[in-house]
Amino acid sequence: MNDALLDLSALTAALIRRASVTPKDEGALEVVAAALEQLGFTCHRLAFGSADSQIIHNLYARRGTGRPNLCFAGHTDVVPAGAAEAWSFDPFAATLRDGVLCGRGAVDMKGAIAAFITAVREFLDRHGPSFSGSISLLITGDEEGAAVNGTRKVLEWLDKRGERLDACLVGEPTSAQLLGDMIKIGRRGSMTGRLTIHGTQGHTAYPHRADNAAHRLVAMLHALTTAELDCGSEHFEPSTLQVSTIDIANPASNVIPASAHAVFNIRFNDCWTSEGLKDWLAERLDAVGGRYTLDITVSGEAFLRAPVGLSDRLIEAIRRVTGRTPELSTTGGTSDARFIQAYCPVVEFGLVGLTMHQVDERVEITDLAGLTEIYRTFLALFFDQP
Repeated sequence: MNDALLDLSALTAALIRRASVTPKDEGALEVVAAALEQLGFTCHRLAFGSADSQIIHNLYARRGTGRPNLCFAGHTDVVPAGAAEAWSFDPFAATLRDGVLCGRGAVDMKGAIAAFITAVREFLDRHGPSFSGSISLLITGDEEGAAVNGTRKVLEWLDKRGERLDACLVGEPTSAQLLGDMIKIGRRGSMTGRLTIHGTQGHTAYPHRADNAAHRLVAMLHALTTAELDCGSEHFEPSTLQVSTIDIANPASNVIPASAHAVFNIRFNDCWTSEGLKDWLAERLDAVGGRYTLDITVSGEAFLRAPVGLSDRLIEAIRRVTGRTPELSTTGGTSDARFIQAYCPVVEFGLVGLTMHQVDERVEITDLAGLTEIYRTFLALFFDQP
């Protein structure tokens, strides 16, 4: 790789051209590793999983051995592009149009990875001789997928090595409308419930001889959707429960169904733990009566994990570059910060997310340059470099 690839837009484009639709890597992590090795990073290529669970490629890179160790976390995997004809350009060609770089992953989040690498290069050019801490990057190929063999496995690997992260900046596209208008200092938890009602099949003309699973399902969902979970907390909006599917699979209009199914998702704030929500669900479902099974999966607990020292440095960096004071938010979906927060303080900040996961995903080069300058300023503030 030549020095030109370390150029911000060129590096972003090189990453976009790797069609790393989760869980495929397609060489994206090698692009990252090659750029970092030119900057003196030691790169560890880590693969976790099996043929059955799917092998996921990850990268951990570090420059320096001192403390503190500031880590940048991100992902090179992207969501599918969908129908190519729906796009105005090839989603993996990294098309540059009128100062806008177009392609899948431009915003979420290959642009942020390129911006951070470029910021590190500029930071080391200015402060390399006096810099005594460590900068690391944890880049996974499994954030948009199952998130099983990605960031959390790398964190476990680091823990076994006795290697500590002192703080982490996650480059998710947190900006809402303008670069720097929002950072994430925590995230809501996410719980999915798969509810199955067990009734007794019968003829619709003789309902007294049956137990209508559809009726019980409606009653149970009513009990869940009309109950207020909470009113929110200091840093979180109210928790919500949304029904995503209802399935009775009964083709006959004169048959009372014996079973009925629904899937719902709860996004919960720091008023709750998943265990507390399980008790809350059981209480309301049991009150309706009837036989049911409820299978629950939890992809992450609610957390608030950005101490003042970390978030204040990021806020100051954003102010210096953009003149904006960002909103401190916990909205949105989950991110790999839910795993990192168990190991060190974490804050999230990246590009404007208006086009992420959409057709014609794109980023303005001026935003990429602005994000790079914010990251460089943040590095200087974090390591107390004048």
